[in-house]
Amino acid sequence: MGKLELLHTLVGHEGRVWNVSWQPGGSALASCGEDKTIRIWAKEGSKWVTKDILTDSHRRTIRQVAWSPCGNYLASASFDATTAIWDKKAGHFECNATLEGHENEVKSVAWSKSGQLLATCSRDKSVWVWEVLDDDEYECAAVLNAHTQDVKKVVWHPHIDLLASASYDNTVKLFKEDPSDSDWTNIGVLSSHTSTVWSLAFDRTGKRLATCSDDLTVKIWQEYPPNNPEGIVTPCNESVWKCVCTLSGYHTRAIYDISWCHKTDLIATASGDDSIRIFKEMPDSDPNEPNFCLVANVQGAHTQDVNAVVWNSSVPGLLASASDDGHIKLWKYEE
Repeated sequence: MGKLELLHTLVGHEGRVWNVSWQPGGSALASCGEDKTIRIWAKEGSKWVTKDILTDSHRRTIRQVAWSPCGNYLASASFDATTAIWDKKAGHFECNATLEGHENEVKSVAWSKSGQLLATCSRDKSVWVWEVLDDDEYECAAVLNAHTQDVKKVVWHPHIDLLASASYDNTVKLFKEDPSDSDWTNIGVLSSHTSTVWSLAFDRTGKRLATCSDDLTVKIWQEYPPNNPEGIVTPCNESVWKCVCTLSGYHTRAIYDISWCHKTDLIATASGDDSIRIFKEMPDSDPNEPNFCLVANVQGAHTQDVNAVVWNSSVPGLLASASDDGHIKLWKYEE
């Protein structure tokens, strides 16, 4: 067993904190919440302090924040049905664009690896893909209506322009652009969960995807591309994703978030049971039937629901969490 040690507790938000996001390079952390603000945190000496508070762009709760790959822009998704784009100019952040079009709360926002595409999703059941034309201009490239219920989360593949979305309809959908006509199409449906899929995360290779759900399980999906050695049929010459592992019996309430560390390959989960759990694949696992074990478990990691967990992209084992209790916590995992 490993150990998840609490390093810092960051206090500043009023009300629940919905999400946290590490800046590329890992030196700063953005957080957002019920108080309609975004806070930028950075280390000063041995302490983490608020460096900036971004206000006045959203009229309602901010559900998620996401850094662009270059680290110069920050996107925020809000229950006011808009997504704001923040640019760090003259040493401080300014809102330089507001993306409108969703009919209801925007639940998630994500940048593609190239930084040229942005995805948003909403309670209106749709996923939008936005093209970044220049610093201050964004154009809607696609409105995807594949889901039948509220869409909770969007994430991009770590290497290519493949988009995954998780929904209240119990499924994950995969989308990519058809090069022949530039239309975005649904190329896959991942169905195995029996309740809302709250979040999802690719591993460092992009060949696996982890999903977490209201059904109290984590599922690991594996990509089988055309002409795969296992002989799995791939209709329309598109990759097939199969559930190769289900983790159950660990959380007692909904699993709200999941993060797959691209440095250590550890998986972290956040739950409504106030706990954080860390899972690791066993070294002798069969790739087609992997075996993951629980290596750390912090009961009462927060005093209320844990809404988000995210691994730092540069510092192995450094984890941030956010909770309904209004706190952000920084943790260090050690073997």
